[in-house]
Amino acid sequence: MEERIETLKAWVREAKRIVFFGGAGVSTESGIPDFRGVDGLYHQKYAYPPETILSHDFFLRRPEEFYRFYRDKILVQGAQPNATHRKLAQWEQEGKLMAVVTQNIDGLHQAAGSKKVYELHGSVLRNYCMDCGKFYDVDFIRESSGVPRCSCGCTVKPDVVLYGESLDQDCILGALHAIASADLLIVGGTSLSVYPAAGLLDDYRGNRLVLVNKSETPRDARADLIIREPIGQVFAQLP
Repeated sequence: MEERIETLKAWVREAKRIVFFGGAGVSTESGIPDFRGVDGLYHQKYAYPPETILSHDFFLRRPEEFYRFYRDKILVQGAQPNATHRKLAQWEQEGKLMAVVTQNIDGLHQAAGSKKVYELHGSVLRNYCMDCGKFYDVDFIRESSGVPRCSCGCTVKPDVVLYGESLDQDCILGALHAIASADLLIVGGTSLSVYPAAGLLDDYRGNRLVLVNKSETPRDARADLIIREPIGQVFAQLP
């Protein structure tokens, strides 16, 4: 394993256009639960499965139940950026990292200082009125009760992509451009099982695709380097 870490260190030093593609495993080390982990949301007992509650249809039909779950399980308080978030922000400041492409909705990359972040599934930090479009921050949702209402009286919705909703096309195009332009693509903390997000890797044309994940992924056969260690431990060792 040390040899693989050393290889990654060398690749990072040589790279000029790094792109990072990350998933839930990046944030679990900050205390944010993984939906599919052993202790994640998919193993909690609710009246409905999380996949159902976090769907667009359920949000429209049962908004009070949606928000009860959302405040309880999605709005994690006190989470702080970890070694991975901080290292990526450092690389961006040094001009080595072009972009972060993330499936997470927690805003921790920006909290660490990253500027170019493509949030494929949106962010809990942004919320908007479904009628007039007025913006509301996360504290408004957290401190409200029942279904949060805009000053105009209409429902406020989190700016997150629910099951049954499409990803933002501008976000996808930006992420695709970054991935296609990368000379080093590091994929970390993701099982690469969620589509269409995982399909974005198909646009990478380089020969330095690195997978940092504790378990196997469907893209292992294509990877140029695989490191099966906790991502925070790996990134803490990188230059």
